[in-house]
Amino acid sequence: MAIFETLQTAFDSADIPWKSIITLFTVGQFAFETYLTLRQYKALNIKTLPPVLKHEIDQDTFDKSRRYSKAKAKFSIFSDVFGLFQNLFFIKYDVLPKLWNTSVMLATNYLPTRFAPVSTIAQSLCFLGLMTNLSNIIGLPLSYYHHFVLEEKFGFNKLTVKLWIQDMIKSNCLATLIGGPVLYLFLWIFDKFQSNFLWYICLFIFVVQILAMTIIPVFIMPLFNKFTPLEDGKLKKSIEDLASSVNFPLDKIFVIDGSKRSSHSNAYFTGLPFTSKRIVLYDTLVKESTVEEITAVLAHEIGHWQKNHVLNMVIFSQIHIFVIFSLFTSVYRNNSFYNSFGFFIGEKTDEFLLEKMVSSFSSKNSTVLTSTFPTIIGFMLFNDLLTPLDCCMQFGISLLSRWQEYQADAYAKSLKFTHHLSRALINLQIKNLSTMNVDSLYSSYHYSHPTLAERLSALGYVSEKKKE
Repeated sequence: MAIFETLQTAFDSADIPWKSIITLFTVGQFAFETYLTLRQYKALNIKTLPPVLKHEIDQDTFDKSRRYSKAKAKFSIFSDVFGLFQNLFFIKYDVLPKLWNTSVMLATNYLPTRFAPVSTIAQSLCFLGLMTNLSNIIGLPLSYYHHFVLEEKFGFNKLTVKLWIQDMIKSNCLATLIGGPVLYLFLWIFDKFQSNFLWYICLFIFVVQILAMTIIPVFIMPLFNKFTPLEDGKLKKSIEDLASSVNFPLDKIFVIDGSKRSSHSNAYFTGLPFTSKRIVLYDTLVKESTVEEITAVLAHEIGHWQKNHVLNMVIFSQIHIFVIFSLFTSVYRNNSFYNSFGFFIGEKTDEFLLEKMVSSFSSKNSTVLTSTFPTIIGFMLFNDLLTPLDCCMQFGISLLSRWQEYQADAYAKSLKFTHHLSRALINLQIKNLSTMNVDSLYSSYHYSHPTLAERLSALGYVSEKKKE
């Protein structure tokens, strides 16, 4: 890792305007994503359906879909503007040092003494708790509007205010009970292996990822939704026959009460790549689709298993994590990087820093003098520094995901489900009021699935109405 040590030395300069660089990247990402949204909004003004959908979607549904998509686009722009001003406010007014000072006070005065040997980790956990709660409070108006205004207007929201509040409380409790220990171990690795943390942190994240894939479907999701075993009947037999015919390791089939939160439909399976799988069907899908259509959708899902897409995504994720943390080694102990945002490391006592510290303390209480590097702060700022790379990666991730969706569709087609899968996709498009006309650049960045028109064309679907 000599190259990263060289980069760390090269980048540790007081002449590098880190705060200005991150501000520029933040504004640049906002400008780029807003440009994409405006391109998509222009595509939504097209008043004709794609040719392959011409005989499948009636005009009223198409018009309602356009209104829904436009409303979501406007909300997206507003949310992005809100987020931009929030980020710029945090940067300009040194909110992170202020929160860190508060967390130090809390950790010092209120945590048990057994945390003293790892006080920096305790302070980091307090900081993350403050940051999370502050973000949740700031985001409440947007969350409320999304569910109870936008989704409600188009008939999708089934949440009550009571259930919405209960979900937030459950989520925060789980984040504390599960996320707290995970973050503690994450920070402990950096504290324990300061010069060679890379392989340890990658192994830790891999273990956490595997545990999450195992625990979340079985223990966490039932805290929010009711999972009922699919009753015996034609649908269950059709799914079991399909699974048996392709040697899919089916364990159980559940119906989830998704309708208590939304009228959107979906289906998926859970389970590690080499273990038995659980198939989950939304109750809205079961009520609104035929047995043949649901079976076709599951043939598509089984295609993901057959093509090892879950395993491939785990491997891709690990490579991505390795690259990210390899790059992080070049800045995580960079004094100038922390100094730019008001965090001064005690060992660094050259004349410039001492002068800047005195000036900062005398003007406002937003400077931190700490004896160790606050790793969690460094990682948060590093993520902002990676914004251009993240934008490029987003195109690659979307491309990979869309390619996998085409493969899963092709697998279902090989099992003679072309017609029923096409009909299921069309019905889901109608029920969910999904966007019909999509800008190509926008979809390449934001869409994990090909558009309906693209999928039907790839399947070679020909409308029965067109044949007539």
